[in-house]
Amino acid sequence: MNFSINLDQLKKNISKKENIFFFAIIGLIFSFDRISKLKIINNLSERVYFINDYINFDLIWNIGIGFGFLSSNSSIFYNSITFLIGIVIVYLMGVFIVSKNSDKLIYSIIIGGAIGNFYDRLIYKAVPDFIDLHYNNFHWFTFNVADIFISIGIILFIIKTYFAKDLK
Repeated sequence: MNFSINLDQLKKNISKKENIFFFAIIGLIFSFDRISKLKIINNLSERVYFINDYINFDLIWNIGIGFGFLSSNSSIFYNSITFLIGIVIVYLMGVFIVSKNSDKLIYSIIIGGAIGNFYDRLIYKAVPDFIDLHYNNFHWFTFNVADIFISIGIILFIIKTYFAKDLK
């Protein structure tokens, strides 16, 4: 995975037909995330929805980044983190456009989820997290569909980078 982005190469690669498929994946992930969040926001605002002994839906508004890290009541800090996230997404889009197809799939999964959470940060000033995994009294961090895709993409990226050297 080459991280250096050449502007001419970026312009040439953005209009390739093969990229339409990967942009569609980004759009589908973003849409799936939006639909799931809207269903929860509109139907679950003040109560916990019991699924089974291990999963509940419980709407939490996260002002931090992934899994609530870096939460702060400071609007300057929040806006700075949001701006930084936007820069990372733009950078990932650049890397995505000039990457090989196998890498584009990984980047499109990450970008689709990242755009979903970034949208929420801009519109709601927080990200709606609602999936509560638990076992007895141990609860994992509450998360959402976008977080799932970001995590899957990062895991695939790590596997491809460090463990699947023959796929390069």
